[in-house]
Amino acid sequence: MQIVNIHDAKTQFSKLIEAVANGQEVIIARSGKPTARLVPMQSDAVQRRPGALKGTMRIADDFDAPLPADLLTVFEGG
Repeated sequence: MQIVNIHDAKTQFSKLIEAVANGQEVIIARSGKPTARLVPMQSDAVQRRPGALKGTMRIADDFDAPLPADLLTVFEGG
């Protein structure tokens, strides 16, 4: 863990980002008092598997068929 004052953080920002990207934690201090922490981003992305839900869902044969007249009237505000 590295502690850096705000002025030094401004002048060495690129180096601090590189250090964080390499797994280090950087504390930014104001007048010697810790104020902020720079840490590497955590990837929360879930590995997607195409076709993982195959066979678990069913779409009705008339899914894209026109709506009945009475229901269409309701949807159109009539």
